[in-house]
Amino acid sequence: MGQITLTVAGRSHSIACRDGEELHLERLGALLDRHAETAVRASGGLSGERTMLFLALILADLLDEAERNPPGGVSPVLLDNLADRLEAVATALEDRAPNA
Repeated sequence: MGQITLTVAGRSHSIACRDGEELHLERLGALLDRHAETAVRASGGLSGERTMLFLALILADLLDEAERNPPGGVSPVLLDNLADRLEAVATALEDRAPNA
């Protein structure tokens, strides 16, 4: 079993992982640390827990944006909305057909 230490927002965290996952976790830690300064400012530096909450919100916002606007295609959210609307239209047309 592997073990690494990630430093995020100036705090060190020891993380156990499967052998071979160390590099991946280091990249994830670097991603967290890139946004850490913004999270610290947003939290007012009041607590590590609050900073991590803001960091999670920042990353969730980035993930949401990526899901809504994927770089290489149509958003799954948009496709779901279109499918729902098409189903509603189909249902409305089916309901009208016997009365026509």
